[in-house]
Amino acid sequence: MEQWPPAGDDALLAELGAALLDSGPVPEEFLDTALAAFSWRTVDAGWTVAELTFDSACDLAPAGALRSGGTDRTLTFHGGPVAMEIEVTRTGIVGQLSTGCDGRVSARTPDGRYEDVPMDAMGYFSMGPLPPGPVQFRARTAEYAMVTTWVLLR
Repeated sequence: MEQWPPAGDDALLAELGAALLDSGPVPEEFLDTALAAFSWRTVDAGWTVAELTFDSACDLAPAGALRSGGTDRTLTFHGGPVAMEIEVTRTGIVGQLSTGCDGRVSARTPDGRYEDVPMDAMGYFSMGPLPPGPVQFRARTAEYAMVTTWVLLR
């Protein structure tokens, strides 16, 4: 068995050089994860981070008659004075931003944008069928910009 680390600098440099030459291609999932992590570099540039404060999938209280029959899951995000509530159904996503003004909401997955839709004057929006994997929502109005933490909807 050879000594590790090698005793001399020349032997160590030769070992490191051999490791770099034989590294092979970077796996695709590593690249996707790196790009998703890199996207956080601009979060502080005018965007308020909205944290998940309620998830009906984790709520231990029974839903009872309060929940509509078509909603599979309800999520609430808070960022500063603004809240975003999202209802997930089998057919898509509906939601509302509490500021109640025109703007746009986009949802994205780690590999890119999933959907970008307008909000009406009351802050309501709707999106199509659920994407696979984690999703992050971004909402922008004339007065406010927020980005949610990543969440799995399925």
